[in-house]
Amino acid sequence: MSLETTYLGLNLKNPIIAGASYITGSIDRIKKLEDAGVAAVVMHSIFEEQINHEVKELDHFLFQGSESYAEATEYFADLDEYNNIESDEYLEEINEIKKSVDIPVVASLNGVSSGGWMKYATKLEEAGADALELNIIYIPTDPSIDSRVVEQIYLDDVKSVRENVKIPVSLKMSPYFSAPANMAKKFVDAGLNGLVLFDRQASVDIDIENLESERKITLTDSNDLSEALRWTAIFFSKIDTYLCASGGVHTYRDVLKSVMCGADAVQMVSAIIKNGEEYISKVLDEMTQWMREEEYESIRQMKGSLSLKNTPNPAAYERANYMRALQEFGR
Repeated sequence: MSLETTYLGLNLKNPIIAGASYITGSIDRIKKLEDAGVAAVVMHSIFEEQINHEVKELDHFLFQGSESYAEATEYFADLDEYNNIESDEYLEEINEIKKSVDIPVVASLNGVSSGGWMKYATKLEEAGADALELNIIYIPTDPSIDSRVVEQIYLDDVKSVRENVKIPVSLKMSPYFSAPANMAKKFVDAGLNGLVLFDRQASVDIDIENLESERKITLTDSNDLSEALRWTAIFFSKIDTYLCASGGVHTYRDVLKSVMCGADAVQMVSAIIKNGEEYISKVLDEMTQWMREEEYESIRQMKGSLSLKNTPNPAAYERANYMRALQEFGR
């Protein structure tokens, strides 16, 4: 029985990737993840603010969507406190991790502006990263900005990175585009090798005692995986790229569902935070047992078997189907 898969052209021993967060923020933790069976890691992000440390180097787009990344909230201090130390240390960290582990290491760039930070991707490649994951979240708060302008911001960033690196590049895609399938195709046409479905923003809350707005990071559960499953199933066979499901992958069943919808791999973060690195071994054992009982010989055998192309119930993906769902819920 084989759990092997391919993602971004990288051969993985199984579909489970540890996503960008503090769990991939040190060599020791990454070694523990590797020992537990994880197939690859996405390093904690290097943020635009840490590369373009001078305020004048950032354009207005950054500030209109500032601190909108779930991973970024409360991450750094004022911009004027930065120097090149953070970006240099990140490059050194990649180099040391590559010497210490045998699994693929994906670097993570997090930002939005059109500045020179995109060229930093070249340095990540030179440091030894096997691939690069982009995290681009722009929140268009100005009502005068047309959706096509927003889309072009993303596409320009993708093209800029592709011009600077030869390693595979993926994008942690926002779920909020009005036509996700069309946008996914544009991303692939712009040179992307893979899409991670989906990026999570920091939650917004209100402190009614102190009369302040707040940003919070909440851990996911399996119920949060729904939209990733839907769009993975839709993109499979329609968009010629590698697909990775993210945001709600907690159990062996979540991994298998994602693969059946068409995912080449999945990213875990919250499940590892809740249960520790060793939890990955448990999930892999349960996957193997289920596949043996159901007589599957490999992960590749089930890939896309319940995608939009192959499902006997395409309405589950194509329509909200709210009335039928309510009727079934009441039984």
